[in-house]
Amino acid sequence: MTPRSFVKALSRIRLDGVFNPYSERCGLCDRADADLRRRANLRALLDAALHTHIDSLWVARDLGYRGGRRTGLPLTDEAHLPALAQTYGDLALRRATKGPPVAERTAAVVWKMLARVDRPVFLWNIFPLHPFEPGKPLSNRRHTQAERRACQDMFFTLLDALRPRRIVAIGKDAQDTLGEFGLEHHPVRHPSYGGQAAFAESVSRLYGINESAFRGSASSG
Repeated sequence: MTPRSFVKALSRIRLDGVFNPYSERCGLCDRADADLRRRANLRALLDAALHTHIDSLWVARDLGYRGGRRTGLPLTDEAHLPALAQTYGDLALRRATKGPPVAERTAAVVWKMLARVDRPVFLWNIFPLHPFEPGKPLSNRRHTQAERRACQDMFFTLLDALRPRRIVAIGKDAQDTLGEFGLEHHPVRHPSYGGQAAFAESVSRLYGINESAFRGSASSG
């Protein structure tokens, strides 16, 4: 796998009720070259990751409309693009949307804990595109089994290329799917819907983060 071939294959996926940020542009939010920017961002991230010994792959369910739909980068909203860029040595990541940056609560909690993890982590989703409710492009829904199967090979291609030491499954949907795939993983609570403290505690225990750091994350999340 090369970053270019992976992103090219991902951009070719077409599914009804699914926004592909690597080949489509949102008429409400995107710049004229938004898909090109998101492809370039993901290629840069993959290239950096392939030259890094990735300790962990954190896997969630699918892209959200306030995060990955806009950035093309899993579990990363526009507010945390600079943090992601710095993590891999100041990558040249560019915003693909118009107007002020949009923040996502899940991304904020994830990146708060990533700042305390002193090992290389790569973020991904079981379903790497954005599924939305019919007629509501700026909404989130759970992807279907058929949609997951359409992208399943992409997940295993990425896993084989990165060869992380461990996989962290964020939320029950990711945990169930990784179990179906027969992959060993560490389950953690998804930080949405009041799960911030449980997520922070699980990550703290998994990576040996001291208790005072955990308290700070939980109380300020």
